[in-house]
Amino acid sequence: MKIGIGNDHVAYALKLEITEYLKELGHDVVDFGHHNQERTDYPIYGEVVANAVVKGEVDCGILICGTGVGISIAANKVNGIRAVVCSEPYSAMLSKQHNNSNILAFGARVVGSELAKMIVDSWLNASYEGDRHGRRVEMIKQIEEKQK
Repeated sequence: MKIGIGNDHVAYALKLEITEYLKELGHDVVDFGHHNQERTDYPIYGEVVANAVVKGEVDCGILICGTGVGISIAANKVNGIRAVVCSEPYSAMLSKQHNNSNILAFGARVVGSELAKMIVDSWLNASYEGDRHGRRVEMIKQIEEKQK
């Protein structure tokens, strides 16, 4: 799988760990994130990864900032994105199964690297169930269409 990853300065170190972990799992990783700990603005990276997902340049995205919240909000402004911020594996799994989330976000100040890996595993190993959830995802898409 080809995964886009993005981060701000706060999440630089965790991004490096998660990138290496994804590569160990056999994934291709495209790094759209900030490359040092100098202060930057998380919306830049949320938008870049979201656009890469929507354009099909990557299969999905992972975003990391201090809490995961701001960067996920920025990504969700791009039509076609269903970014979810998760601090534990269960919500990550259900976000894929029920909402067909295409971007996972978490916070470097909220989760440690080992928990982050568990969250990533749960999200990547889950599959969208469709069925009754498909109707709801379609409703989300209709809301996006109204905003165009």
